[in-house]
Amino acid sequence: MKQLLVDLGDRSYPIYIGDGILDQISTYFGKHQINPRSPLMIITDDNIAPLHLKKVKDHLHESGYKVCEYIVPAGETSKSLTMLEKIIGVALDAGLDRKSSIVALGGGVVGDLAGFVAASFMRGIPFVQIPTTILAHDSSVGGKVAVNHPKAKNIIGAFHQPQMVLYDTSTLKTLPEREIKAGLSELIKHGLIWDAKFAEWNHTNAEKLLALDTEALEYALYNGCKIKAHVVSEDERENGLRAILNFGHTIGHALEAVSNYNELLHGEAIAIGMVGAAKLSVHLGYPERIYKETKSVFKKYGLPIQIPNHLNVDEIMEAMLHDKKFSEGQVVFTILKDIGEAHIQRGISIDLIREIVEHLRLEE
Repeated sequence: MKQLLVDLGDRSYPIYIGDGILDQISTYFGKHQINPRSPLMIITDDNIAPLHLKKVKDHLHESGYKVCEYIVPAGETSKSLTMLEKIIGVALDAGLDRKSSIVALGGGVVGDLAGFVAASFMRGIPFVQIPTTILAHDSSVGGKVAVNHPKAKNIIGAFHQPQMVLYDTSTLKTLPEREIKAGLSELIKHGLIWDAKFAEWNHTNAEKLLALDTEALEYALYNGCKIKAHVVSEDERENGLRAILNFGHTIGHALEAVSNYNELLHGEAIAIGMVGAAKLSVHLGYPERIYKETKSVFKKYGLPIQIPNHLNVDEIMEAMLHDKKFSEGQVVFTILKDIGEAHIQRGISIDLIREIVEHLRLEE
C-alpha cells in the first residue's frame, strides 16, 4: 500500500493506493473522523453499484454507520442540475445533516457529481473519494467538483477538498477495455506535462498497463497522483501552475460538449485534445518531437487521435469559447515546451486554433 499527502494546510488529506483497501474502509473512516452518528450517503452509478456497493455498505454497517445510497445512470449526462436536485431531496429525506458525509464510489463523473453535492448541501459537508476507474486517479485528487451545462462541461462547480482518497486497485479489474484505455490517457498526461522519465516509462510499459499488471499499475497510479498532488498543493484554486493540468482539455471538453457527452469518453476526448495541443506547441516554435511523441504514445495505447468527421468545426469552436479557459477575450492553452515541460500560453489567435482543429480531423 502506498500513501501520499495533498498538502493544503488545514485542508490537507491523504491518498491511499493499494489492493484490498475497501476491506479496511471502516478503519480509514474511523482514523479520519468520518462521523458515525449522522447518516452518510454513498453516491454511485448503475455500472459500479452491482460490483462494489454491497461490500462498502456491509463494512460500514458492521461498524455502526447509517448508510443510504443514490444510484445514478452511468455517464456524463448524470452531471446535471436536475440530478443534483434529486440527490439533495433524497439526502434530506434520509436525515443527512451538517455532520454527515458524502461518499463518491465510482469514476470521474460520480466523483465530480458527489463532490458538488457535498459542496452544496448545507453549504458544504465532508466527502470521501473512492475512485473505481483509472481515470479517476486524476479527478479524485484536487477538490474540483462540478456539474455540466448543455453548453459547457464543468461550468457549474466549486473547489471542495475530500477528507481522503481511498484507491483500491482491485476495483480496476472489473473495467472494460475501453475504460482502461481512456483512463490511462490522464496518466500519460501527467508524464507529458511534468516528468519526461515518467512519460518515457508510460510509453515503454504500455503493454503492462493495458493488461493491468499489478506492479506496473500501482507504480503508475502513485506517480500520477504524486504529480497531481504536488501541483494542487502549490496552486489549489488554479491561479497559475494548476492550469498545466488542463493539457488537452480545451479541445477535449469542446469535443465532449458537441457530442452531447455520450459519444467520446473523457479520456478519449482529451487524448485528441493533447495531440492538438502538441501540434499547437510545434506551431509556436517548440520541437517537432513533442507532436511526434505525443501522437505516438496515444496510438500505442489504442486511443483516438482524430476528431470524428461528423462533428462540426463551427460547433467545436463555439463550445471552446464557452469553456472556463476562455478568459478576457483570449483562449488560454496549456502547451509543451518539451516532453515533461508544460507552459501556459495566452493570447493564441482563434484562427490558429481553428487550423489545429481542422488538422485533427485529418489525423491518421
